[in-house]
Amino acid sequence: MAVSIEAIFFDFGGVFTPSPFSVIRDAGPELGLEPELALSLCFGPYDDDTDHPWHRLERGELALIEARQLLIALAAEHDVVLDPFVLLARLAGEDPDRAVLVDRVRELRRSGYRTGLITNNVAEFGDGWRRMVPVDELFEVVIDSSRVGVRKPDPRIFQMGLDALDVAAPERAVFLDDHAGNLVGAASLGMRTVLVGADRTAALTSLDAILAEGPAG
Repeated sequence: MAVSIEAIFFDFGGVFTPSPFSVIRDAGPELGLEPELALSLCFGPYDDDTDHPWHRLERGELALIEARQLLIALAAEHDVVLDPFVLLARLAGEDPDRAVLVDRVRELRRSGYRTGLITNNVAEFGDGWRRMVPVDELFEVVIDSSRVGVRKPDPRIFQMGLDALDVAAPERAVFLDDHAGNLVGAASLGMRTVLVGADRTAALTSLDAILAEGPAG
């Protein structure tokens, strides 16, 4: 039975920027690495929540400088010279899709939907990514993993978003993310989900289809 959607939550990286996973995967051949090994060295088993340096960084347990040293050392164990942060700097380039997504969130807010951001992020990156979009205009609430100490796919981070917007029924909320594993955590609570692919604006069509379902007659 279809229900009316009240709230829409977005990831940041991979939605309002190209996917960081794609950046690292595509850089693998440049480094003489299989793409999946490059991803594993940088991000660990992202579907899980572990003690990998990247996961600890996203939970706010490590400072950026310490995590960077650990990640470089981890790559060196595989005889690879790899600094993930040099590669991720590519995300800051020109991005015409970002304006499309920003405009769509504005429209959603004007239409009465509650909006929030649930992001696995790095504390030291906060000023930088917040300059990329008008965060306070677009989102009523921002749940940043590095501030709350919980990272996707842990269902608790999605519950924080629902609670912050007073959404009592998870099935009345949608979450958009570029990593399928993160969607599993949201779906475990009953939230609707949209996987954002390489054509990020195409995800808006999937979102519109969910919103158009409306309540059962």
